[in-house]
Amino acid sequence: MSDRAPRGTAGDVDDPAIGPATDDGLRYPGAQAPYYLAAGEEVAVFEMCHARQLPLMLKGPTGCGKTRFVEHMAWRLGRPLVTVACHDDLSASDLTGRYLIRGAETVWLDGPLTRAARLGAICYLDEIIEARPDTVVVIHPLTDDRRILPLEKTGELLEAAPGFQLVISYNPGYQHGLKDLKPSTRQRFVALEFGFPAPELEAEIVAHEGSVDRNMAVALVTLTNRLRQLGDRGLAEVPSTRLIVAAARLVASGIPVRAACRAALLGPLTDDPELLAAMHDLVMATM
Repeated sequence: MSDRAPRGTAGDVDDPAIGPATDDGLRYPGAQAPYYLAAGEEVAVFEMCHARQLPLMLKGPTGCGKTRFVEHMAWRLGRPLVTVACHDDLSASDLTGRYLIRGAETVWLDGPLTRAARLGAICYLDEIIEARPDTVVVIHPLTDDRRILPLEKTGELLEAAPGFQLVISYNPGYQHGLKDLKPSTRQRFVALEFGFPAPELEAEIVAHEGSVDRNMAVALVTLTNRLRQLGDRGLAEVPSTRLIVAAARLVASGIPVRAACRAALLGPLTDDPELLAAMHDLVMATM
């Protein structure tokens, strides 16, 4: 376990501290820690899960910092990271690998899950809830004491290398009868609950990530917390920390604050004219 990083929630925004993907699809930690402010004991829980070879499940709304947290922990632990954005068309072969024809030869190409297990990396399956159930089951042998990945097409029984850890995430707000994790999958993971940071923490994040002063960050967070109260009026998704940071970056680039809020905070949330009018009134009253 590394102690290079300070105990430090941030929005899921780009950060050069985790480098670009290499030829093997892994991203390696840079010299500087990805910015992250801890809201509880999530850092200690992640470190202990890594030490005890326990898979981890992150639950929380979009844009609350789950991806940044994983990047921060990969840096903190000194482990390479491979991230997979899950979707309906993701197949088991997309995760494990497939044979490809190259010239006159047929060669096997490891998928991201296989590469992570083979090289002892952290494998992050983002929004696992979006993947098909028949795809999700491929991870099961890696989530118990066996820590193996059967590759049926090659006949290999791959044992996960030391340092390998499986991390999944999803937004519970998207769950419904046709899209949920099976109990047989859920109960293989230690779970961490994420939410939006407390206002004082969120303002600190927005000031740092959005390059605005503290007063502007506080005003944007105050506005956003008022907008979040519209969730019970038909707003499908409340504004995230990520959206506040986007608005702050527009302001820092010279866009008038009300225009920045309309573009970054209001526009992405809804097309409903009544909701937009109500949110616009809040912007005018707050900013």
